Amino acid sequence: MKRTRPYLGYFFTAAFATSILLATCAGAQSNAALEGVLDQMDKTAANFHTTEASFAWDQYQKVVDETDTQKGKVYFRHSGNQIQMAADISEPAPPKYVLFADNKVQIYEPKIERVTVYDTGKNRAEFESFLVLGFGGGGHEMLKSFDVKYLGQETLEGIQTAKLDLVPKSVSVRNTFNHIILWIDPARGISIQQQLFNPQGDFRLAKYSEIKLNEKIPDSEFKLKTTDKTKFVSPQG
Repeated sequence: MKRTRPYLGYFFTAAFATSILLATCAGAQSNAALEGVLDQMDKTAANFHTTEASFAWDQYQKVVDETDTQKGKVYFRHSGNQIQMAADISEPAPPKYVLFADNKVQIYEPKIERVTVYDTGKNRAEFESFLVLGFGGGGHEMLKSFDVKYLGQETLEGIQTAKLDLVPKSVSVRNTFNHIILWIDPARGISIQQQLFNPQGDFRLAKYSEIKLNEKIPDSEFKLKTTDKTKFVSPQG
């Protein structure tokens, strides 16, 4: 019996070494896959001008265990060295319009003729880092703001996507969203689904379809169609 112990030791040592080797190989494959996705996102960002898409945003609130859904169209474009975003929220009624431009987020509610204005100010860079996730933002540029991990592949709406896990490096940002998952279409280098989690257990699941890249978008889509009766208010004072 005593003679078997060294052989058992060799067996377990070999098994342990094999497991490490397999884990190392898997890690290398994962890193290579991540690099491929980031490279494609870089190529898309280098040629990015505009994006138009239909969306469905599901906002889940854990405390009441309810999900609210908004649907509509969203538009992105390069303007100078900045990204602008406009969203027409058609469902649920009454419609709302959101515009991000010139360091401001504006939410227009036509039914009550009110525009709520939020000044992003010093937080513009952080806000834009979320805004351009998968829509014109470079892959390796994303590594400056997030720790990124490759989670494998998942098929969504017939598209084999690359699933990425993002954790914000900034503590202040993690207080808002501590965890993000992106589903990237590797062929186009864009996101077709996003899930953002906050520390309280709430999350927003954003699904995008009918995506059009670098097609002409009228300037009117990036202007709020206000009237003489519209009031502008700012919660920030």
